Amino acid sequence: MRKAIWKVLKLSPAIFAATVFTANSALAEEINNQVTPVAELSEDKASMDQVTSVSQFSDVQPTDWAFQALQSLVERYGCIAGYPNGTYRGNRALTRYEFAAGLNACLDRVNELIATATADIISREDLATLQRLQEEFSAELATLRGRVDALEARTAELEANQFSTTAKLKGEVIFALSQAFGDQVAGNTQDIDSNTVFSDRVRLNIDSSFTGKDKLRVRLQARNTQSNAGETGTNMTRLGFDGDNGNDFEIEELWYEFPLSDALKVHIDANAGEYNDNLNNFNPAFQSSGSGAISRYGRFSPIYRQGGGAGMTLTFAPKSPISASVGYLAEDNDDPGSGLGVFNGSYAAIGQIAFQPSKSFGVGFTYARTYQNNEGGVNLFDSTGSALANRPFDNVATTANHYGVQALVSPSSNISLSGWAGYSDATAKAGANEGDDAEMFYWAAALALRDLGAKGSTLGVIFGQPPRVTENDIAAREDEDTSYHLEALYKLPINDNIAITPGVLVIFNPEHDNDNDTIYVGTLRTTFKF
Repeated sequence: MRKAIWKVLKLSPAIFAATVFTANSALAEEINNQVTPVAELSEDKASMDQVTSVSQFSDVQPTDWAFQALQSLVERYGCIAGYPNGTYRGNRALTRYEFAAGLNACLDRVNELIATATADIISREDLATLQRLQEEFSAELATLRGRVDALEARTAELEANQFSTTAKLKGEVIFALSQAFGDQVAGNTQDIDSNTVFSDRVRLNIDSSFTGKDKLRVRLQARNTQSNAGETGTNMTRLGFDGDNGNDFEIEELWYEFPLSDALKVHIDANAGEYNDNLNNFNPAFQSSGSGAISRYGRFSPIYRQGGGAGMTLTFAPKSPISASVGYLAEDNDDPGSGLGVFNGSYAAIGQIAFQPSKSFGVGFTYARTYQNNEGGVNLFDSTGSALANRPFDNVATTANHYGVQALVSPSSNISLSGWAGYSDATAKAGANEGDDAEMFYWAAALALRDLGAKGSTLGVIFGQPPRVTENDIAAREDEDTSYHLEALYKLPINDNIAITPGVLVIFNPEHDNDNDTIYVGTLRTTFKF
């Protein structure tokens, strides 16, 4: 009997709630000595009649706290009786007899509803069929139960031994075969003596989030890809992923990013910050050193190579096509002993206005103000362009204003056109030529064709002019001619985690000198991601 009552109560929570609330109300009134006399209860009980609508009760209002429960019991289950005078008397005490009678009436009604509702839904034949199927597939059901148990055990083991509850580990490994070809070293009559080299780069990113909207990144890096500038005589031939630390792991990036509001994002670099990571550089197909352009210059505009080190970047991006960013990076941030630091040493301040109404079109206008002392060596364009462009006044402290415009057009998801142009003016701040000025100019255009021959592939062509000194108060340090950068590559994905990218880089008139022979660099880059 208890099981039957509980089954009904589980099927009809409204009944259970109403009866419990009514009993509690009775108990409270009994404690306050407000119980109606038994004689009156017996007289009223004898004259109770079943009602079909809660509106038949003159003393029940929709604002009453139990109105919905009473309405459900009356109109849905039909097991509530009222008094002949049309009242319900919801505030008066309830006797145990009345409780038993009301509960019994509701149970009888619910049993009728259950019998009626299930009469046409399931039959004994259906039950027999279900039982037969269960017996026939008992082995399969047991196997499924075993697999579920095994999965639960493995899940528990993974949770107990997971790397971190807040961090994710991602990795990228590059294997590269490369060789430079040509007749002579740029600016030298010596023949290019370059052998085929095999090198690597390993990056491990540990990304953590503490609120779901922020990100802390610690990047460990080991590599042994040496710059080929020593063999070719020019930084114009450098690869986009080169760098050598003897394959020893070191912290290469350390930054934290979080939103201050829905429209304002804060990015803090503690080590080796780069603006190309912090700002939209409008060259998504080729910006990655692991899966984009094979050359250093082909990845993005040199204006994003200004500065480096520690600092902050703020990006204001409201729900509109226009966004704005400002940033400051200090190269000598960790050297207080030399009298330098965040504000006294080399720095790069940047500002950018971006207009991107859709994914198929975007344009950015960028300005950067830089100061480089000769402590770490002047390098205005971070080893892209000619030697004179990077040191227009030799290795003396230099300030510069950099202006750039970048654009991206994607007529379809498989085609994208991108490009940039930049102008810089620099001033010598020390030495015999203090106060002298110089001007530099550069540009490039890139075409990316996706899913050509294979899904996920990219055929890329990049053509442009690396940074060149167009005017200099020191006439001997102007670039007389013009170099051209031509790059072609084809990224072929083997699967979701491996991609092979053969590519060739051609530099015409290296170091902006027509007397220099054309130099070629062939590369086969294999990228593993996990």
